[in-house]
Formats: sequence, C-alpha cells, structure tokens
Amino acid sequence: MRILVLGATGYLGGHVAERLRALPGTRVLVGGRSTAVDVTLDLASDRPRQLAQALASAAPDAVVNCAGATGTDAVTLAEVNARGPAVLCAALLEAAPAARLVHLGSAAEYGPGTPGRRVAESAATRPAGPYGATKLAGTVAVTASGLDAVVLRVGNPVGPGAPPTGLPGRVTAMLTDAGGDPDAALRLGDLSAHRDFVDVRDVARAAELAATTPGPLPPILNIGGGEAVQVRDLVRTLAGVAGFRGRIVEEGASDSARSPQVSWQCSDITAAREALGWRPSYPLDASLAALWAAGCRREGASAR
Repeated sequence: MRILVLGATGYLGGHVAERLRALPGTRVLVGGRSTAVDVTLDLASDRPRQLAQALASAAPDAVVNCAGATGTDAVTLAEVNARGPAVLCAALLEAAPAARLVHLGSAAEYGPGTPGRRVAESAATRPAGPYGATKLAGTVAVTASGLDAVVLRVGNPVGPGAPPTGLPGRVTAMLTDAGGDPDAALRLGDLSAHRDFVDVRDVARAAELAATTPGPLPPILNIGGGEAVQVRDLVRTLAGVAGFRGRIVEEGASDSARSPQVSWQCSDITAAREALGWRPSYPLDASLAALWAAGCRREGASAR
C-alpha cells in the first residue's frame, strides 16, 4: 500500500508518518515544499493541474493530509486550511480518484460548546475565530468532493514533541527555563477554559485506521479524549511532572492561538469507536509525562 502524507514535518504529521512506516507492506511517501520530500507540492500555492501531476506520479492508495496552520495571520490560515484541502480534492479527482483521503480537521470547527455536554459530529458548527472558520472551510471542501474521504476532527493534541506554538509545548519550555528555581513564576493567560485533550500518538493511530479500514467511512469523525479538562489542571499536572516549585500566575485573557473565545470543548467520540474500533489509549497524565520526558531528551541532546 502506498500512503502519501502531507505535512509530515509538523507535529501531527510527524507522528502519523512514523506510525504508518511501521505498517508491514506499506510504503510511506512524504509530500511538501522541502527538497528532501518524495513528492514536491505546496497546497497553499499550487494550481490544481500542477498538483494533479505530482499526485499522478506518486500513485497513492491513500493520502493523509496533516498540513495546517494555527497561530498566524488570517491570510495564511485561509491559504493553508481552506484553499489547501480544496485544491487537494480537485487534484485527487483528476489524478487518483480511487484513493482514500484522510484529512485532519479540528474540534475548533464546532465553536463554543455547552458546559457538561459532549458534541457529536452532527452538531452545528459555529467557529469562533479565523482558525476554526478556515478549518471548517477545508472540511466542507473534503466532504463535498465526492472522494472516498473522511475528516478527523481532532481535539487539542498533547504528548511528546508538542511545539511551543501550543499551550502544552509552551508551558514545557517555560518549565525547562525555570529549572529548579523555587522563586520562578509561570506567567500565563486565563486558564479557566475546558478543553478535550488527546494524545498525539492516539491521533496517529486514528489516522492509520482511517487510511487502512476498508469500505466507506462516515464523512466526519471526532478524535479526542472524550473528556473536558480544565486547562488550569493540565498546567498544574505538567508542573508537578516537572517538579516545579514556583508559582503559576494567570494574567489577563486566554492566550489560546486557536479558540480564545471558547470556554468549553468536549467531543463525543462514539462514532470513531464504531467506525474504526478506535478509542484513546493514553491518559492525560501519561501524555504529559511523555511530553516532559521528550523535552528533557531534546534539552540534553542540545547541551552536548
């Protein structure tokens, strides 16, 4: 089986590609702008015909699109999150219409949730900002394409390698800088929001199952932890894992790059269990321990 992974140099894409490479009888091709990739393409700027030519040469049985933008300007968000999936679908229809397309969407597409309730795939979408709106536009392009496609609406990914552009990665970097200083202070925005955190390795397993499960799949599947966790609790737990003895100070509004106006987010993951046999396998404590351990390994390697 030939599986093309787009966005493999990113956080989610890296874990997805690593997971797929372990599958027997599978050849993983990497697509992107770098000279080191197997298939050169740019979803933000390539024309459909140009992209179709690249896809035809790759002849994939499945494509997993992990390419996406988060904390950046609205134009870049639209180019990558909205235009990218639309152009990809147009090119696949021309070059590889039988290929399975797995597209990573976002729970931010739902917008503000109702406290105490999990949101199912059938819920109305009311994104609260440019990120969620552009991700929703990408989802609409995929589900309306006529391809054998599924969108995985991913909650808040956490785990080894989390980048500093997201809260878990940023807090990890701050804790590393603080070291064992008992007088240190972590200064963050409001941490009262609730989020549905899911281990990045569980996301990768969901992408693998979505790419390889035979037969048609539901157009959208939620991939999350299935529980709402207060962000404050995540930060405190991560600080405990790191042995942090200083203070955690909340100043001003939330500094979430994806959904600052959303105070509650929790996904109903029943459909993913029924369609893929998937459920999260890493509890949040284990995800945070792995995140901290991976950060320590990177820090140790850079010090040598």
